Amino acid sequence: MDFLGIGVLIIGIAFAVVSIFLIKTLNNLAGVLSGVRETVDQLPEQLDSVMKETTGVLHNSNDTLADVNEKIKALSPLFYIVGDIGESSRKLTSSLVDMTSSLKNTTFEGEQKINEEGWRGIYGALAMTYYLSQKRKALKSAAQLDRTTS
Repeated sequence: MDFLGIGVLIIGIAFAVVSIFLIKTLNNLAGVLSGVRETVDQLPEQLDSVMKETTGVLHNSNDTLADVNEKIKALSPLFYIVGDIGESSRKLTSSLVDMTSSLKNTTFEGEQKINEEGWRGIYGALAMTYYLSQKRKALKSAAQLDRTTS
């Protein structure tokens, strides 16, 4: 045999070895593709079951939402009442704040007047108290005289 024959023989052996590896690889690929086909064949059934579950969830959600809407409609007047009470209490509080502020100003003005008058205000108050107590005594004694004479 010459070198050309030996070269053709080596190429033939190499081709046979490559063919064997390619056959194994193609068989593995065929197995993978058959598994993919089985998965794809099951996919419509799985999608149908998922769609049925999704439809059920949507129906339940719609029912729940309708129930919540009814309950909110029932509670709406209560929220309006609470809002009105809050508004009323705010108005009352603001009027009390205004009244307190004006009373504070009046008290401050009175305090200034007393400080300006000094002791004259105290003497006047004592004199008026004495006068009222004397008047009361006189009225009591007059009332006792009327009872004893009657």
